Amino acid sequence: MSSPEHADGDREQKKALRKNHPSGWLHLTQHDAVPILVDALLDLPPNREFNKTEFADHAGVTRQTVGNYTDLLLEVELIEEVPDTSPRRYQVADSDVVRELFELNSALNNVGE
Repeated sequence: MSSPEHADGDREQKKALRKNHPSGWLHLTQHDAVPILVDALLDLPPNREFNKTEFADHAGVTRQTVGNYTDLLLEVELIEEVPDTSPRRYQVADSDVVRELFELNSALNNVGE
């Protein structure tokens, strides 16, 4: 039988390992504002273009918050830059990640219906 201290240490070690080598999901959601931004992306009409200010207004966050996470959203292929726009405009990416995200969101919304 293991001691409570050993169990706590083992849990902390596993938690640290997850944080040091996060899954894609943990990498994305370890940032406080990202779930709000993803939720806002799920609510946008298809092909809707937006700049950082417009997206911030839609999400209910500051423009700085959007600016802080734009590179991450681009990296994980949730948004993509609209070419030849100034100021820079974005749209929901046409990617496997986005398709799967919409499918997951739909499944979660249908639980219990």
